[in-house]
Amino acid sequence: QVQLVESGGGLVQAGGSLRLSCAASGRTFSGYAMGWFRQAPGKEREFVAAIPWSSNSPYYRNSVKGRFTISRDNAKNTVYLEMSSLKPEDTAVYYCAAALGSRWTDGYWGQGTQVTVSS
Repeated sequence: QVQLVESGGGLVQAGGSLRLSCAASGRTFSGYAMGWFRQAPGKEREFVAAIPWSSNSPYYRNSVKGRFTISRDNAKNTVYLEMSSLKPEDTAVYYCAAALGSRWTDGYWGQGTQVTVSS
């Protein structure tokens, strides 16, 4: 059974930092891109960041560039999201996903972890 389990969410003040982790299990993820998405209350889920298997070209949504860093440890099947200079508008449930060719709708998803940034 494939599982993606996020951790590291919580409550933080604006300007603070958090590190999210996502551990994947249940199959080999060789060749899979890993990504982070988020969904704020009343809004649609949106892309945050993604990193290919080779880790050579991560990419981000514009609003988090320079503040968030995605990385992965393929030996541990784990992807991370380092978030700094957090803003109240970063408040959302954060989901990780794994997919071939970044076809996220056909991939695997975690259950999400809540990130709340207070002003």
